[in-house]
Amino acid sequence: MVAATETAKRPSRGLFFMELRALPELAGFLATAPLLSLSAPRGDGHPVLVLPGLVTSDRSTFALRTFLKSLGYPTYGWDLGRNYGPLPGIEEAMLNRVDELTDKHGKKVSLIGWSLGGIYARQLAKMRPETVRSVVSLGSPFNGDPRATNAWKLYEFTSGHKVDDRQRHMGGDIADAPPVPTTAIFSKTDGICAWQLCVEKDGDQTENIEIHGSHCGLGHHPAAIYAIADRLSQPDGQWRKFQRKGVRGFVYPRTATA
Repeated sequence: MVAATETAKRPSRGLFFMELRALPELAGFLATAPLLSLSAPRGDGHPVLVLPGLVTSDRSTFALRTFLKSLGYPTYGWDLGRNYGPLPGIEEAMLNRVDELTDKHGKKVSLIGWSLGGIYARQLAKMRPETVRSVVSLGSPFNGDPRATNAWKLYEFTSGHKVDDRQRHMGGDIADAPPVPTTAIFSKTDGICAWQLCVEKDGDQTENIEIHGSHCGLGHHPAAIYAIADRLSQPDGQWRKFQRKGVRGFVYPRTATA
């Protein structure tokens, strides 16, 4: 995995323009939502916090949050406007959000983060392991050179931080896995982030789930939505890795991530 991340290159221009797939992926989600509602596993209704990607807001996660609410999860956005990076006060505000939801529901919170939001989710879990139940990242470049993305210059512009400084922010080394069950959902045809940066090292509480899709559609891609529902349905303290038996084997490939 180390060798793969060191040699990873940012996605090609062709893959970048293929991000337009996000629109038909949204249409696919809307068309399959009734079937997903019937087939998706249901859990215990614990609270879920969804964190948006770079320069996006809670609007971008509306479809995902609405679906999870329909499954019985109290699901929340981060309520901090657009995500321009770790600006002053953002870290404290996110920690307060996790604490607020834990106190409100009396249960641990699962964190879902899209792209930069997934990096936040992982770091928050390291800082609040006693109150975070699980983490799901969607195309989050936490593992390797951040310049192997098509968004690193935008990150530096909006946040005022250099990508080389990212290890100095909340939670320590971002490549280290959180001490809670952690799932990395990624696509090898991601047009924003080199997919090698978005995969987790294999461990007892870590896993990777590949889907065929875009980066900008990960938050509403039907395969990603189903996988998220399945991960949230795992009983607290009895987490098991994603199973690819039966029909799932046709949707979720067993591909090497190294």
